[in-house]
Amino acid sequence: MSKIKLLYQYLIALPILLVLTIVCALITIVCIPWKNSWWLNRIQAFWARSFCRLFFIPVTVRGVEHIRCGQSYVFVSNHQSNFDIFVIYGWLPVVFKWLMKQEISRIPLVGTACRAAGHIFIDRRHAKAAAESLIKVEKQLTDGVSTVIFPEGTRTENGEIGPFKRGAFQIAWDLHLPVIPIRLDGCYEVMNRHAKSVTRHPVTMTIMPEIDLRQCSNIDEAINIVRNQIIAG
Repeated sequence: MSKIKLLYQYLIALPILLVLTIVCALITIVCIPWKNSWWLNRIQAFWARSFCRLFFIPVTVRGVEHIRCGQSYVFVSNHQSNFDIFVIYGWLPVVFKWLMKQEISRIPLVGTACRAAGHIFIDRRHAKAAAESLIKVEKQLTDGVSTVIFPEGTRTENGEIGPFKRGAFQIAWDLHLPVIPIRLDGCYEVMNRHAKSVTRHPVTMTIMPEIDLRQCSNIDEAINIVRNQIIAG
């Protein structure tokens, strides 16, 4: 059965997803003037959902009622797998911009499409460049446009939630924006960072109530509150 699974993934699912990625990237590049439109966001969400559907990954979403229409947020999520991106992009029902690592910008066509969509690349090796990236994100967060950040900075090694970096919380603190924690469960089992193939496993995305950082005395306290809430689920 494992050989059949690998043949399906490499000979059927991946070629289909490659074509969908190219088509969606081209649409995004052409539609730069409408990069914050809901309909373009839905096209991109369809692309992301296709990854889960073609690999037969069932996704359950909880807590959508915690999102207020028209409000900009800083969403922070634990980072289990590359499939985190597809789950959040496919099922988070808001227009948002990723704060993503610089390496993605070098992927042919995908990097261009991400820039066209308004996503921000961050060079974590240089403090000045990283700070400039945070400023670019802040300029995007108006009229209900949000951002999604993985504050761990990288995928987990063992499924446990690592320490959080300050960037996401600095954005929320500077702009007085509420933070919404997101907990992902199951993505690590689907494809951890060392896996060579996808394993069918249910995934749950839990969207938690918003947190007003003005109730915190400082950013470190905010980080602890949000991280503990995500751990507790």
